[in-house]
Order: sequence, then structure tokens, then C-alpha cells
Amino acid sequence: MRKTNENLLMLNLFFCVSIVIANVVGCKVVDFGFSVFGHRCVSSGGALTYAVTFLCTDIIGEIWGKDEAKRAVLRGLLIQVFALMLIIATQYLKAVDPAMQSAYETLLGQSWCFVLGSLCAYLCSQSWDVYAFHKLRDKYEANPKLRWVWNNGSTMTSQVIDTFVYALISFGLGMGWLWKDGGIGQLFGLMLGQYGIKFILALIDTPFFYWFTRNAKNTNH
Repeated sequence: MRKTNENLLMLNLFFCVSIVIANVVGCKVVDFGFSVFGHRCVSSGGALTYAVTFLCTDIIGEIWGKDEAKRAVLRGLLIQVFALMLIIATQYLKAVDPAMQSAYETLLGQSWCFVLGSLCAYLCSQSWDVYAFHKLRDKYEANPKLRWVWNNGSTMTSQVIDTFVYALISFGLGMGWLWKDGGIGQLFGLMLGQYGIKFILALIDTPFFYWFTRNAKNTNH
């Protein structure tokens, strides 16, 4: 990928759209149909689209540098807050059909626990991703053959943070799973399933990272 303003804009657009969609579908819990250590493996629906954001910031960091990746994270935060404000404002507008209003609130109704969990997880995980990416990149002196180290190392560790913070706040505290009978096991299954899919997606995005950064200059940022 060439280092142009158009390409940077496109990556930021993909990043922000993925963030917003992840929040919209985040309340859907997906069942993978199997158990590990007796716990059902499930995941938030936002895990799939949220994984795209880490690929975007890694590409931005590799080509445009650490400061530009940080700015992308800040833009993503502002876009999330703005999108949530629009969704909530629309929720309080009167619908012509009560069934339509009920469906809207069921699908898009923003619970405080999911909003808080999403924003906290976003700030913690994305900030760590940018930091770890460049820390590892500097350690290995930006050797192009070792790009998988800082790409996967930063993403896989940041996904641990994202999974733990989001699940704990949104489901553990917000939905009270920590105090429900069997809730801790249910929460563990959610974390396990959610991180499992994120781990797999992190491996899958590696060739894409290599492809988009194949012409990046071998310099420290």
C-alpha cells in the first residue's frame, strides 16, 4: 500500500465503520455449539468486526508511524461516542408503530453497561495495541521478515485486554453474571469463546498485513 493521504483516509474509514458496527452488534451473543472445560463457548457478535480495527491500526502504524496510529484510535473514540449519541437520540423519537419501537430498542437499545464496557475496552486495548506494536517493532529493529512478531504480538495481547474488560463490565457487572448461580462459568465461557475467535482472526489477518505493508520502508517510527 502506498503512503498516500487517500489510502490513510480509507484505512481510517474502515477502522471507524468497523468500530461502530461492532458496537451495534455487540449485544448479540453467538453460540459456537461446543464447550471447553465444561463451559459453553460463546462470543459477542462484535468480535468479528472489531478484529478488523486492529489490522487497520497495525497497517497505519507500519506505514505512517506511531503518532498516526494514535490519532486513528482517538478518531475512533470520537466516532463511537457520536454514533452512540445518534442511536440513543433516535431511540427516544416516537415511532409510528409500537412494534417497530420495541424492535428498535431490542436490537439497537444502548444499555449503559454495554456502552461503558465497549468504550473502556476500546481505550485499553487499542492503546496497548499501538504501544506493543511499536515496542516490538523497535526491539526487532523493524526486520521485515519478523513483521508477524509485532503484528500478532500486539494484536493477540490487546485482544486479551479487550475481551476481559468488555466481558467483565458488560456481562459480569452490567448484566450481573458475577452474582448469578453459574454466572462465573458463563462469563468464563464468553471470554474463552470471544478470545478464541479473535485469536483465530489475528492469525488470519497476518497475510493481509504482509500484503498491505509489503512496500513499507524499513525504518523506525
